[in-house]
Amino acid sequence: MAVGDHGRMSEDHTHVQEFFGARAADWDRKFPDDEPAFATAVAEFGLRPGDRVLDAGCGTGRALAPLRAAVGPSGTVLGADLTPRMLAAAREAGRAAEGALLLADVARLPLRDGVLDAVFAAGLITHLPDPEANLRELARVVRPGGRLALFHPIGRAALAARHGRELTPDDLRAEHNLGPLLSAAGWDMTSYADEDDRFLALALRRA
Repeated sequence: MAVGDHGRMSEDHTHVQEFFGARAADWDRKFPDDEPAFATAVAEFGLRPGDRVLDAGCGTGRALAPLRAAVGPSGTVLGADLTPRMLAAAREAGRAAEGALLLADVARLPLRDGVLDAVFAAGLITHLPDPEANLRELARVVRPGGRLALFHPIGRAALAARHGRELTPDDLRAEHNLGPLLSAAGWDMTSYADEDDRFLALALRRA
């Protein structure tokens, strides 16, 4: 990695930590109706008892309980986030009981190659400093044939309206952009849903 790249990543990390850190304490209260959407997305993810799954960019850990229910007591659930205050909020909500929480950058995960069966990522992709490289890092820690879910509890149009902006053709999560991006990072997209009440793209780790 070049020195300039490292500096840019540090700036990106600081921005993410400041943005989410300032909102961590009120995050769940601000979005109180999202949990059923998380549960539905996990149910469609196709996890099996005993699977090893990472919630990448887990935030306050709203996906941890449905992930634990899907993989059962014999499975492994990890939650990784870059923002200490988000992990603190997850612990305060009692969600550390559902899985191990890691203060970690999804661009450089402290995990062995192929150790996971699946990665669940809610609202993560638009915050990645280098989406292709970062998705490739997620592929590194997942076994061939393993799964990836990119999720958001509302669709692209609804999210754009919430933020007072228009959708543009270069939106990273548009199907015509996301499919090639995933493919370049070692994933094959298997389904894509962009509806008012959810966004969910599923992919398989290429052998």
